[in-house]
Amino acid sequence: MKKLLVTGSSGLIGSEIVTYFDSLGWRIVGVDNNMRAEFFGPAGDTRWNQHRLEAECRSFSHRELDIRDRSGVLDLLEAEKPDMLVHTAAQPSHDLAAARPFDDFDVNAVGTLNLLEATRKAVPRSVFVHMSTNKVYGDRPNEIALKELETRWDYDDPAFADGIDESMSVDSCLHSLFGASKAAGDILVQEYGRYFDLKSCCLRGGCLTGPNHSGVELHGFLSYLVKCNLERREYTVFGYKGKQVRDNIHSLDVARCVEAFYENPGCGEVFNLGGGRANSVSILEAFKMAEERTGKAMSWTYSDTARRGDHMCYISDLTRLRTRLPGWDVRLSLDTIFDEIVEEWVRRKT
Repeated sequence: MKKLLVTGSSGLIGSEIVTYFDSLGWRIVGVDNNMRAEFFGPAGDTRWNQHRLEAECRSFSHRELDIRDRSGVLDLLEAEKPDMLVHTAAQPSHDLAAARPFDDFDVNAVGTLNLLEATRKAVPRSVFVHMSTNKVYGDRPNEIALKELETRWDYDDPAFADGIDESMSVDSCLHSLFGASKAAGDILVQEYGRYFDLKSCCLRGGCLTGPNHSGVELHGFLSYLVKCNLERREYTVFGYKGKQVRDNIHSLDVARCVEAFYENPGCGEVFNLGGGRANSVSILEAFKMAEERTGKAMSWTYSDTARRGDHMCYISDLTRLRTRLPGWDVRLSLDTIFDEIVEEWVRRKT
């Protein structure tokens, strides 16, 4: 039986990967210490998801471990000897990173280094998949010429008709401390792949979403938006007229991408991972999609101050991913994503 180790296993992507590979007959070891609750308070607590996995999965075991614990990480990998490690654990918020810079860097950069070095020492033939972020590009995407449409910003440069590809520079731009710590981890994964021949990749995710997200204001765009709508809570739009655009990908499509890389791995590879243009949506458009499903008007307020380094328009170009991993593609539509998020929040409230 193949063995998988997943960090951040109680989070959205981690739990989806646990469920998916459990269904394929893998043995899963999940690593999570519920630090999301410490970062975001009770609304960010993921213990419910841990308990769901323990109840529903056939071959899942939980390990309460902080990835900043270097010796603990090495001991775990030496004991478990996984065939693949999927690293989804992270401090995910721009705003929180500025308030807690050491915690942010120690989790996102040093924690990633701990896992890479432990993999190199304990299981050098394993596959290492790192959930990176498009925020490694900083605010560079805002330099692309844009056009203002009725409900969204869009690219006004034909070179970006399909979105942003992996050739975009990560240098000489504003990242936020979160973007900087994630970029450090991203580059380390690439270096361990190229220098030590570790089979590894960075998946530079856009808006990764799905029904098992514990969305909060500082992280989890669609999940939090739907939650606000259902609870008639006021949602704050930060700048750009509410026309800022993100492409959204369902967590199940992310899990399928991980499987595709395991079946055909490389060393130190980089892929932009998102929903592409078909799954792109602005905040104003997302309001309408939520209202259509719940029958409730969105309550929102507007702040002229955009978050520093926030993207006005980000759509992932999936050309390299589709070419390098043929057979993989986005299967779950934006409509399906909204349907599932609404259904899940309604279920949690009843």
